[in-house]
Amino acid sequence: MNELKFSAPCLFGLESVLSGELKRMGADNIASENGRVTFTGGWDTLAKANLWLRTAERVLIELASFRAESFEELFQGVLKIPFEEFLGKDDAFPVKGWSLNSQLASVPNCQSIIKKAAVRRMEQHYHQSWFTETGAMHQIQFSILKDQVTIYLDTSGAGLHKRGYRQTSLLAPIKETLAAGIVDFTRLYDDSVLYDPFCGSGTLLIEGVLKGMNIAPGINRRFAAEKWGCIPAAVWKDARHDALDAIRRDATIRGYGSDLDPQAVELTAANAKKAGIGGHIRTRVADIGDFTLPEGKAIILCNPPYGERLLEIRQAEELYRTMGRVFEKSPGKSFYIISPHEEFEKFFGRPADRRRKLYNGMIKCQLFMYYAK
Repeated sequence: MNELKFSAPCLFGLESVLSGELKRMGADNIASENGRVTFTGGWDTLAKANLWLRTAERVLIELASFRAESFEELFQGVLKIPFEEFLGKDDAFPVKGWSLNSQLASVPNCQSIIKKAAVRRMEQHYHQSWFTETGAMHQIQFSILKDQVTIYLDTSGAGLHKRGYRQTSLLAPIKETLAAGIVDFTRLYDDSVLYDPFCGSGTLLIEGVLKGMNIAPGINRRFAAEKWGCIPAAVWKDARHDALDAIRRDATIRGYGSDLDPQAVELTAANAKKAGIGGHIRTRVADIGDFTLPEGKAIILCNPPYGERLLEIRQAEELYRTMGRVFEKSPGKSFYIISPHEEFEKFFGRPADRRRKLYNGMIKCQLFMYYAK
């Protein structure tokens, strides 16, 4: 198999974290762009990337990139792509994508042209004019930005943030990939102690413990490319076997979650159990005003609630004041707090050692980092 070029989209602000993951994974030719990281490798890299990447949204194979200002140029560019190297004659290959600041502005028309070109290519190779598309899913994706067309195959299927442990959640939960990125900034170890006094559905704690135990985030789910006939089954079998062997079963990392909402506390415990790490996380119902710092080293990370209306914003500001009081400076304690409030530090009572711009969905936030002294 020739070397493939991959593209892994990610939330804005997490490109450097994702690049670091890929370097540790052994991927080649890693390059960061806005909202994505590209890299190269073979089938084994594809399998490992899906299983192991904590901050990627999905793993795409980049099939081609070319300029097109007309539908004919689009058709001819797609026609050159060797789809037969990936698709069997019965496989499904739907098309979706987007166009921005380009001559080819109609997404439905672009979908139709790309589909026609892919069908024509398959006709030429398989010598048949009808395709049932009842086999494995090969989702074709396209992007057209300033007349530059890029065609991909999605290898992941459901987004990689869907680890399989969060079947239910509370309102506005933090995304698993964002939580994993925040955890990466904490530089935790397999014996770290984590606290989240706004645990919600437990995502920050669960992602922290999963990383501390070196559990691959995709170990409990399946991926679209596992059904592709072009990839030897042994590739996935070996990757999963290696992932199981890599788990640090003797890790002593612990997570403690609390929340004012009893439903949130129950949900955190349930999700931790689904993730297979229930024994490493403890929960209780508690108000932030009653939070006390533990003895010894600890990492406190949280996504405190915030509002969009004036009254809710005022309540959030009062909450930040309370946090500043209970999150007092203490030897060995570090704090990582994500908030969209531009004046968080003023209400918290002290400036952060470092700030990092991140996006929680469509909301621009800052990760305020207070390092252990």
